[in-house]
Amino acid sequence: MKAMIHEGKDGLDGLQMKEVPEPSLKPDEVKVRIRAAGMNRRDLAVITKRHKAEDPLLIPGSDAAGVVEEVGGSVTKFKPGDEVVVNPGIGWEVNSEAPPEGFEIVGFPYQGTFAEYICQSEKFIEPKPEHLTFEQAGVLSLAALTAYRALFTRGKLKKDQTVMLPGIGSGVLTFALKFAKAAGARVIVTSRSEKKLQEALELGADRAVKTESDWNKGLEEEQVDLLLESIGAATFTQSLGIVKKGGTIVTFGATTEDEVTINIRTFFYGQYNLLGSTMGSAEEFRHMLSFVKQHEILPQLDKVFSLEEYREAFEYLENTKNFGKIGISISNS
Repeated sequence: MKAMIHEGKDGLDGLQMKEVPEPSLKPDEVKVRIRAAGMNRRDLAVITKRHKAEDPLLIPGSDAAGVVEEVGGSVTKFKPGDEVVVNPGIGWEVNSEAPPEGFEIVGFPYQGTFAEYICQSEKFIEPKPEHLTFEQAGVLSLAALTAYRALFTRGKLKKDQTVMLPGIGSGVLTFALKFAKAAGARVIVTSRSEKKLQEALELGADRAVKTESDWNKGLEEEQVDLLLESIGAATFTQSLGIVKKGGTIVTFGATTEDEVTINIRTFFYGQYNLLGSTMGSAEEFRHMLSFVKQHEILPQLDKVFSLEEYREAFEYLENTKNFGKIGISISNS
């Protein structure tokens, strides 16, 4: 089968197209012909930081939607011809406070979705929402699940609360914006890009401010109940300073430096909550899909590349040009 693979060199130089054997089907697995896949910043981190030139061949990619080609002998949920989405989290079936031991994500260390086929346990395959195209469904899974858990499981967002999303533009945060508005929340966003601020307002954001501005001066009258922090050191102090006393920060990433410094006395006097979050369980994945179907939410699809345009796609992601998700078109049949 045709696949985008990473081997032989570090970083983007290790990417190439290659014919590789189709994955073999186990009794509990579903073989999916992938129609479209989605890119995440995790893919960039995998090929630049985690997967090295001397490691075995790796197919990156975590998101995918496609059509069931074949099912294993013990599979009961699906049949050939079913339209499905891939849940990229492996080994986390029911909701829990943290991922269980052995939880992994498709695309590293397991082979990923930037290929014509993938085989996955039926536990981590779900029916594709009917209102989504393959390209829309192909970019859904990882970012939408991350946003859903951060907002609702960890952040416990409620109607009429105010949520703040620093650094709007990523797949996760565009999903968080749409999910929060669907839940009846008020949403404030920040970005260094005027274009992205305007795009967020067009999607329904209630307020939009520059990331490098003084948030407390621009948002004096706001009471931020919940803030999703994914930038790290560059914004964390501002984030802590804008959340109301007793409010909550949920962090699920760090696009800048990992280590942050806080005034612990300010923190405990303010009664703040700081929570970590990552991905989600298969149970939450199904709840997220139900939420998406109920509210007919569409992923914010920024641009779609062909599989052969892998270099351009990774460079586009690396330069943070996207507002929303980046898709990879793989098969039309």
